[in-house]
Amino acid sequence: QVQLVKSGGGLVQAGGSLRLSCAASGRTFNLYTMGWFRQAPGKEREFVVVDRWSGGTYYADSVKGRFTISRDNVKNTVYLQMNSLKLEDTAVYYCAALRLGWSMNPADFRSWGQGTQVTVSS
Repeated sequence: QVQLVKSGGGLVQAGGSLRLSCAASGRTFNLYTMGWFRQAPGKEREFVVVDRWSGGTYYADSVKGRFTISRDNVKNTVYLQMNSLKLEDTAVYYCAALRLGWSMNPADFRSWGQGTQVTVSS
């Protein structure tokens, strides 16, 4: 399985922006669907966005228009640009990888990066 290393996150005021990065090991990054998920205290881990290895990007309604996923298949890195952050975006964010498939269910993803805390303050 691919190894994932995240960076980014932190504390930001409501309305601000943050960018998360997730670097993957290996030489077949282009064959992985990459996803971002988040988990708030006391809640289940939830889907944020996935970028299919074969094309297509899907966003949760709660982040559509504010968050943008992008990937660099040369650098083996996926990014999550988060704009217009809201208090309810506060959570631990995870990147995940799924080889030659796609899903919005976190249970289907086999490789996970370490979580990073994103805290949005008023």
